[in-house]
Amino acid sequence: MNPEWHLRLAGALQIILALLHLTFPRRFQWAEELARLSPLNRQIFHVHTFFICVVLVMIGALSLLAPAALAEPTALSRLVLPGFATFWGLRLYCQWFVYDHALWRGQPFNTAVHVACTVLWSYLTAVYTLVWLSMP
Repeated sequence: MNPEWHLRLAGALQIILALLHLTFPRRFQWAEELARLSPLNRQIFHVHTFFICVVLVMIGALSLLAPAALAEPTALSRLVLPGFATFWGLRLYCQWFVYDHALWRGQPFNTAVHVACTVLWSYLTAVYTLVWLSMP
């Protein structure tokens, strides 16, 4: 395994994921769905979505632009890598155990997205975990 190559790929994938969030409002009809919420809940939803994207870009940029620093066995990388692995591991857990399976089962597009997300979250979890565990 070439850790720096995988960290760069993981970084690029996270930045792409952040950019994909730009398509979510139309794809999921957020204008209509969020209109039913109170202004406070609607604003919380928008702010949280924005900050999720910011975090994805920050983690992605760090992984894409400084993979050698992440792969170097320093006190900081020994804290950051398991944090990133935990973040993505929890996201993988949510994919299977928080979202209702009825949202994707029997629906070809939603099933394909579910499978793609499972693969992506698994890959990101594995990259950060393996780089961390491979440190001397």
